[in-house]
Amino acid sequence: MKLDVYKIDGTAAGKQAELADDIFAIEPNDNAIYLDVKQYLAAQRQGTHKTKDRSEVAYSTKKMGRQKGGGGARHGSIKSNIYVGGGTAHGPRPRDYDFKLNKKVIALARKSALTYKAKDEQIIVIEDFAFDAPKTKKLVEIKNNLKISDKKSLLVLQNENKNVYFSSKNLAKSEVTTANKLTTYDILNAQSLVLTEGAVEVLNTIFNQK
Repeated sequence: MKLDVYKIDGTAAGKQAELADDIFAIEPNDNAIYLDVKQYLAAQRQGTHKTKDRSEVAYSTKKMGRQKGGGGARHGSIKSNIYVGGGTAHGPRPRDYDFKLNKKVIALARKSALTYKAKDEQIIVIEDFAFDAPKTKKLVEIKNNLKISDKKSLLVLQNENKNVYFSSKNLAKSEVTTANKLTTYDILNAQSLVLTEGAVEVLNTIFNQK
């Protein structure tokens, strides 16, 4: 598959980028996509939820009444979960929600997501560029030139460039990442996937190694 390469001013660069068919034109696997997105979202959870049980609440440990003859049920402590302010029974505990996913499943999911983007014609390839300093206005101009200013976009760079990254921080519909950090969730969450020429080469290298 070949796509025209554009300059950051929106004009055609007069060349094409080769998108490997075994990455951008495979038979999509929806189950692999589901598992990879599920794993990604699970890993984002803090897992710090916690409630106090009866051994942790701050109340008196004195027995509330005598064991027998009170005319009701026996109660040993006001810390019991049946009382207001008592400990919680079977409440949540801190835990790690992340789970292991096979590397081949992850690779299949990402190639499937890229394939969907290619089929929907939501991929744009541009020439490599860099900013000497954070320039939000410049990044807005690039999006306008590419006619994606009203779309949620993901710009994928070959190498990390903090100036380009910081330029996108104040833009609600703009995200920036590098090819080696690209996730299935990132791909699917973007309405327009903007790849630099260098990023295309990195993706070809990464997936050919798996």
